Amino acid sequence: MSPHALRVAARRHPRAVDAGIAALVALACALVLSGRTGATVDAAGVLDWTSVVLLPVPLIWRRRAPVAVFAAATVLLIGSQALGAQSPAALGVTLTALHAVARYRPARFAWPAAAVTVLPGFDNRIEDGPAWGAFAAVSAVTVAVVLIGVNQRTRSAYLQALEDRAQRLEQDRDQRARLAVADERARVAREMHDVVAHHLAVIVALSDGAAATAALAPQRAADVMGQVSATGRQALGEMRRLVGLLRGTSRPEPGTRAPQPGLDDITALVDRVRDAGVRVSVRQDGTPGAWGPGAGLAVYRIVQEALTNVLKHAGPQAGAEVSLRYRRDAAEVSIVDDGAGRIARRPGIGDRHGLAGMAERATAYGGRLDAGPRAGPGWRVHVCLTFDRSEVLS
Repeated sequence: MSPHALRVAARRHPRAVDAGIAALVALACALVLSGRTGATVDAAGVLDWTSVVLLPVPLIWRRRAPVAVFAAATVLLIGSQALGAQSPAALGVTLTALHAVARYRPARFAWPAAAVTVLPGFDNRIEDGPAWGAFAAVSAVTVAVVLIGVNQRTRSAYLQALEDRAQRLEQDRDQRARLAVADERARVAREMHDVVAHHLAVIVALSDGAAATAALAPQRAADVMGQVSATGRQALGEMRRLVGLLRGTSRPEPGTRAPQPGLDDITALVDRVRDAGVRVSVRQDGTPGAWGPGAGLAVYRIVQEALTNVLKHAGPQAGAEVSLRYRRDAAEVSIVDDGAGRIARRPGIGDRHGLAGMAERATAYGGRLDAGPRAGPGWRVHVCLTFDRSEVLS
């Protein structure tokens, strides 16, 4: 078994590890008591072997209650010596318990326990040797045991802090990933709304026009239905791409991935709306800056949603004017329609998805949506987008 596997098993079964340590200490005490090391003065009796067995027993709980275990080991050691039991290696039991105090409890518990440990060790000195030499040796060993335990406790606390920090960073990373996924899905949902609303509005208007001219101009109706088919195929392609994003498809089907529309696609957008019957005029002032695809998509979607609303609410008999004013770091978009001569009303709560999408796109680029009925017939949409230096340079 590898060292790592042993450490994992020790963490899973701490009580078994402590029992094993107690057994090893008892074995070491028995080996010394047997006389093979020369530390035993007289032949070992029943009392001596009983103390060897009983003294290490509290060590089984050294991890759970180290202070109580140390107190019990000290009391048992002093009691066995008072009864006359030979215990030449019994100080090892007390030192093992002292190590547990230093390892699992703060230093304010360890150093008083070290002071208590020195006294039995001094009392257990070799009678023929110098008393102060034995006292110094016991004291040095005791201090070393305490320092080892304190160092292990500090290192364990440091490693635990690192593990906690790594876990928090992992949780933060996962949370950021979930938020990013949620933002991406919200963006895809806005894109899907714009695609569906626009293409369906164009298809409905073209279908109505084809139905009205089918009897008088069959060829014109056939041409219009061809436009309906082309618009439907385009909508289907964009829908497949967006659904692929929602499903997390990394490799979409060939022919289903189309580039995101931008400023260059506004002309084709206006032509589709004109084909549906709306009289649309476009006025452009200035030259677009190097804004990047995100800014161009925002401008395109705002124009698309505004013209879609003209088709939905004013009908194909309406007229609209699209005004685009470009600067190096900003774009001003204005769409005004005549409402086909009807007074416009503000939409209800359940019919504001398009306005909400335009407002979010405007806010994302430091702008604000101004949309509402005009003084006379029709509706007006006005947005001013501001692009910072990083977006301009991208």
